[in-house]
Amino acid sequence: MQEKINGIREDIENLVVKSLDEIEEFRIKYLSKKGLIASLFADFRNVPNEEKKAVGQALNDLKTSAIDKVNELKESFSHADITKSGMDLSLPGESMKIGTRHPLSLVKNEIIEIFTRLGFTVSEGPEIDDDWHNFSALNFPEEHPARDMQDTFFIEKDPDVILHTHTSNIQIHDMEEMELPIRCLTPGRVFRNEAISARAHCIFHQIEALYVDENVSFADLKQTLTYFAKELFGKDTQIRLRPSYFPFTEPSAEMDVSCSLCKGKGCNVCKGTGWLEILGCGMVDPNVMELNKIDSKKYTGFALGMGIERITMLKYGIKDLRLFFENDIRFLEQFTTAM
Repeated sequence: MQEKINGIREDIENLVVKSLDEIEEFRIKYLSKKGLIASLFADFRNVPNEEKKAVGQALNDLKTSAIDKVNELKESFSHADITKSGMDLSLPGESMKIGTRHPLSLVKNEIIEIFTRLGFTVSEGPEIDDDWHNFSALNFPEEHPARDMQDTFFIEKDPDVILHTHTSNIQIHDMEEMELPIRCLTPGRVFRNEAISARAHCIFHQIEALYVDENVSFADLKQTLTYFAKELFGKDTQIRLRPSYFPFTEPSAEMDVSCSLCKGKGCNVCKGTGWLEILGCGMVDPNVMELNKIDSKKYTGFALGMGIERITMLKYGIKDLRLFFENDIRFLEQFTTAM
């Protein structure tokens, strides 16, 4: 047995081939199930017990050397083919394009990061919802004129099933399901039946914040808004609040920030006013609290909401909202960074 092993080892060491076909012939002759090495393993049972250890080790070494020889020969032929092709192996490989994030995603993530530092958690909810969560629980009574502010896509009627017109419906789900205090952030797509133009679209993105706890005041809302504006637009940013109306907050306000382009002096972007409107806000109406089974005498809260497209347009100086939806690489590459 040992003589056969030595003979095959010598054949392997001295093997010279001229083609891949000859390498395959060698592999079949020595390493296939019916090859010479396999037959030696079959004869191993006839080896005397006192020799089994040494012969077994020799057989394993023989098989390993045969496999290594096959791999070595294949690699040498592969290298030879590349060399003949004239390929310069010292050149660097072709670089792969790295994916990028959409400008809306960049701004959304930046807003989320700012509010996360204030203790808000991201909450997600349904894009398809019922009338109760989208309107009624937010203090929109039946036939209330405020419903006309939001042209709705209806999926079903009686009962009404709709595409949500704002992410406020998610806040209603949160008030129903979460334990107090609540401090949540609700980003998402919203849908309204509007004509598509440079300033409007039937699909856009919102992000809203809700804070409900004992002793929450308008001063807390103002401090939150001031911190948010300075973190997003720069430490020199100023804010102002103007009285407004929303069915689900009382009092309500629109928030403007000082124009970062002209530093408040007036320009085309801010229409000469020095201010840019970016969001709506207010104290949660007590009716909304009671509709969602929260004691309005014990708890108060504030809510705020903004359009991500508007913030992105102001941040990057983009003048046409439709560009966000056209997936033009020439546009996207100007505002995105690597993932």
